[in-house]
Amino acid sequence: MDADLSHHPKFIPAMIREMESGNFDVVTGTRYRDGGGVSGWDLKRKIMSKGANFLATLLLRPGVSDLTGSFRLYRTSVLRDIFPSIVSKGYVFQMEVMVRVVDRGYRVGEVGITFVDRIYGESKLGAGEVWGFLKGVAWLWLTTPE
Repeated sequence: MDADLSHHPKFIPAMIREMESGNFDVVTGTRYRDGGGVSGWDLKRKIMSKGANFLATLLLRPGVSDLTGSFRLYRTSVLRDIFPSIVSKGYVFQMEVMVRVVDRGYRVGEVGITFVDRIYGESKLGAGEVWGFLKGVAWLWLTTPE
């Protein structure tokens, strides 16, 4: 969850209910299903986000609708299992975690959330992060068993 409240805590109870009712190991807040969306982004930012998510989903096929999102609820046992194998940093980190979760057979649920663009500060999404994302997706695609 982003610390600037762009991921609003009001969605946490729904995520907990989803985890308990569906016996999920991970629940991810998604912008890309019913009840989800973004607020405050310009068209360029929306296209970049959708494009990144589309590319990652096409290549990695994780079975979740928002692979690039970071508002998630995990069972502690899942984190203990997967974190020793995580090597990515930056935006690729979220993707690698979800790819490893799915690859190890954990069950993933989804809850639609609205992401609100930050009021203070600026996004760190720049050319370096975009390049890192592309390299990370390629690395995950090449190193993840099907």
